[in-house]
Amino acid sequence: MSIGISLSGPRRSPLAWRPSTFLVFAALLGAGLALLPVLALAYTALSPQAASIWPHLAANVLPAALADTSRLLLGVGVLCALIGVGTAWLVTQYEFPGRRPLEWLLVLPLALPTYITAYVYVEMLGFQGPFQSALRALTGWRSLRDYWFPDPRNLPGAIVIMALVLYPYVYLSVRALFGLQAAAIVESARTLGAAPGRLFWRVGLPMARPALAAGLTLALLETLNDIGASEYLGVRSLTLSIYTTWINRNSLAGAAQIACVMLLLVVLLMVAEAHLRGQRRFALPVRQPRAVGRRPLAGWRAAAATAACALPVLFGAVLPIAFLGSEVLQRGLWQQFDAAMLRSLANALAFSGLAAGLVVLLGVGIAAARRQGREPWLPALSRVAGLGYAVPGTVLALGLLVPLAAFDNLVADAARRWLGVNLGLLLIGSGAALVLAYLVRFLAIAVSGVESGLSRISPRIDDAARTLGASAPQVMRQMHWPLARPAVAAAALLVFVDCLKELPATLLLRPLNVETLATTVYGHASRGAFEDGALAGLLIVLAGLYPAYRLARAGGRAG
Repeated sequence: MSIGISLSGPRRSPLAWRPSTFLVFAALLGAGLALLPVLALAYTALSPQAASIWPHLAANVLPAALADTSRLLLGVGVLCALIGVGTAWLVTQYEFPGRRPLEWLLVLPLALPTYITAYVYVEMLGFQGPFQSALRALTGWRSLRDYWFPDPRNLPGAIVIMALVLYPYVYLSVRALFGLQAAAIVESARTLGAAPGRLFWRVGLPMARPALAAGLTLALLETLNDIGASEYLGVRSLTLSIYTTWINRNSLAGAAQIACVMLLLVVLLMVAEAHLRGQRRFALPVRQPRAVGRRPLAGWRAAAATAACALPVLFGAVLPIAFLGSEVLQRGLWQQFDAAMLRSLANALAFSGLAAGLVVLLGVGIAAARRQGREPWLPALSRVAGLGYAVPGTVLALGLLVPLAAFDNLVADAARRWLGVNLGLLLIGSGAALVLAYLVRFLAIAVSGVESGLSRISPRIDDAARTLGASAPQVMRQMHWPLARPAVAAAALLVFVDCLKELPATLLLRPLNVETLATTVYGHASRGAFEDGALAGLLIVLAGLYPAYRLARAGGRAG
């Protein structure tokens, strides 16, 4: 998905149908679900019992959390921009050894959650890890008093580790735009004698600014959403402060107040993204644009380009996956594939599969309503429905807990009074709350994916069908669905994997005594024994490899 690049949507036909009641209901439901946690947070944060908590938070919690979060966002943003833009420019403009496989291998770090990569690097760079063990074997050193070795458990370590996982957001966005540039623009600049550096700074980078803004926004939103890596690496982020205030200090109102501050930071990010993108719009010719001719590199320049593209893949994907696989084999962790692991896997698949199905169903309804409808408020509803992706999982879980708990208590009281039975917590206790959190958080992916598929279908098809007397359901079923089905399938796959990786919302809204793969990994890491959770972590990573590969190949074809 992308934020901020395609806001106008497909052109509406003057012969457009009026959307059915179901489609209008889908658009209203999506917007309502996105607004529900925000309104609930505001209500909780402004409650009378919360007034006495704010002075303590403002004096003791927020300054350190805001400082660490700001430095984390700045560092991750700079590194993601450097790696993503640099590698995208190299693979689209130059020919060098290994360029073709590296073009899609650069996307693979997206398959790894940030918290798993953080756990892996703490283990690999630790005193008993392979790097320090090899260094002591080569030099004869015995203890840390004999040498210095970098410790990733600090803010700089968190910045580097998160950037290694999140730079593909920038890489994918910018590579698509670099690949779609009209060849005449770049080749004209080359004909006029523009040096490679000048070509990049004066032509390539200004054209890529909207894509860079969108990719950076996604990377920074994922940084804000993280809780496992921040906690494990010792960064006092706002997300971690919400979790500790809510769970450890048992202060729901205080957590809601911190969450409101975090939402303000999200709004600032979105405003900054819009400002960085500006009013720039780039149109391509109607005919298929000719690809930019790649300049061949030789000698040390070719080696440097290969190394620059291979190192992010090596440190962002290859080493973590190899470490997880070696831990599973050397420690015999395959024996953990017992009844408990099967239950965790089944729970993860069930929650993720159900959420993916509901997300795509609702996303299809919202996108179809926006395409078919002539009402000016339908595009606004679709944008509101997509705002859930900008809300971090911890904030989302906190915002949903209040209204869902109130609903559960209301139903339970009515059942005891009128039926004499105790139904318990219907939504929170059954896992429905977790599925609802997934639905709100990842609805934007489905809406964006379906709209991108429908935007490839000319509105003239709708005009011709309308003229011939076809109904809207017939056109959707016989023409729109076959053409948009690949985009819908890709969106469902991405939502499924994102649900598997999601930790904050899963950690806070899962039913009691219910584990998933993500919470299993987190549980082992919180006890200081992450290596025992290597099998669960490897299963999560393997589940994300195929979608990452498909995403890379799709981006390459688009380019």
